[in-house]
Amino acid sequence: MANQDDTFKKVIAHAKEYGYIFQSSEIYDGLSAVYDYGQNGAELKKNIRDYWWKSMVQMHQNIVGIDAAIFMHPTTWKASGHVDAFNDPLIDNKDSKKRYRADVLVEDYREKIQQKIDKDITKAKKRFGDAFNENEFVTTNPNVLRRQKQIDEITVELTRVQEENDLEGFKQLIVDLEIVCPVSGSKNWTDVRQFNLMFGTKLGASADSAMDLYLRPETAQGIFVNFLNVQKTGRMKIPFGIAQTGKAFRNEIVARQFIFRMREFEQMEMQFFVKPGEELKWYEYWKETRLKWHMSLGMGEENYRFHDHDKLAHYANAAADIEFNFPFGFKELEGIHSRTDFDLKAHEEYSGKKLKFFDPQLNESYVPYVVETSIGLDRMFLAVFSKSLQEETLDDGSTRTVLKLPNILAPIKVAVFPLVKKDGLPDIAQQIIDDLKWEHTVLYDEKDAVGKRYRRQDAAGTPFCITVDHETLENQTVTLRERDSMKQKRVKIVDLPSILSEELSIKKWLN
Repeated sequence: MANQDDTFKKVIAHAKEYGYIFQSSEIYDGLSAVYDYGQNGAELKKNIRDYWWKSMVQMHQNIVGIDAAIFMHPTTWKASGHVDAFNDPLIDNKDSKKRYRADVLVEDYREKIQQKIDKDITKAKKRFGDAFNENEFVTTNPNVLRRQKQIDEITVELTRVQEENDLEGFKQLIVDLEIVCPVSGSKNWTDVRQFNLMFGTKLGASADSAMDLYLRPETAQGIFVNFLNVQKTGRMKIPFGIAQTGKAFRNEIVARQFIFRMREFEQMEMQFFVKPGEELKWYEYWKETRLKWHMSLGMGEENYRFHDHDKLAHYANAAADIEFNFPFGFKELEGIHSRTDFDLKAHEEYSGKKLKFFDPQLNESYVPYVVETSIGLDRMFLAVFSKSLQEETLDDGSTRTVLKLPNILAPIKVAVFPLVKKDGLPDIAQQIIDDLKWEHTVLYDEKDAVGKRYRRQDAAGTPFCITVDHETLENQTVTLRERDSMKQKRVKIVDLPSILSEELSIKKWLN
């Protein structure tokens, strides 16, 4: 755990030092669980968003994108169930005065048991080598069986107290498991209470006539209320999807783990409208398609896993998370949900407007079913950033800190250096920048020795460096250095655009 904490602290410190993430309003001592993206962070965030948008909208002829307003008519949130059901179960520790989500405490406890099973499997693998049969081991080893039984019992009871909204049972589960406060180490808990997560605000010029509004807690409802507008104006035929990225707001009482859980965050969602009865086929399709998108970034297959929901939301008939191995363990990165026809039917009922699709093949109208893919942009940022940050020991015994971001997402793609600040080398470097900046984000750096400049760009995540030296004056070639391998090669200046375009093309990455 200490090792995980140290890794995470390094991630947070590096994010600040290299202009990726700052505490919001830091000069006023900041605002809890609210962060600003710096110059490099804004670029990385934009590149992740673009990579998602292009794969989702540009690559699918039957998916279009919208940008709905943050403010919505308040009845929207009544229809969606957020007014009545958008609650978190919270519990306080009386000694530390810290507040926790009750479900997260239980899930973290369960995950620790799972980690013990994983450790047993790893040890057995080492002991038995090629002769190891994992399936036989997990079905016969008494320690694994005992721990798995514990996990299953916890899961059954956790699902029950959540579905029945049994707050007393929730507390009893925490007491029975002897869960301690991570800060005080005590078991001195309050009762579990429900807390609504929506931020309220007012719309109107005077206090008397102002309308009560909410800041949207998700982007999905903006898609559902625009279903007919998009379908008719885009002449969309089922199956089709509507994508959207944008800010959402949740009054998270237990916001923690840096940008993993914030009060103001960004979502990238796509709602896919299908014929009733075909939703589970499409649910499987989108699970596979979304995992493939994650894999395209090359961050390691072992860092992803599917987790099927123990407790389904009131609107779902199937739900799974793609979990990622963050510095603090496996946590939800993206959700894929089969939402049935709950949303459109609810908006039909509350608005009095028909939200049906006329199917010319069947010659009938129906309310489509929906399969949703929903990913947190900030969580994706944290996944990419934390997995890319590495300390390496080099052949000469020295170490380097390198941010091995997927090249397609890197904020600065190319840094250009003149070897010295004279003999016309800075002018040539500037000419190269002027040529490349149409396609790529490029940076000029002339301070310090070239080796130091390389290290600086490695730590900032820049995949390519170009050095202009005296040989450039003779034959119009430069040194092109690659961040991950540190390999250098001489290339002609005229060839730079084609070399970089090949390395940084979305087709190469998404294919």
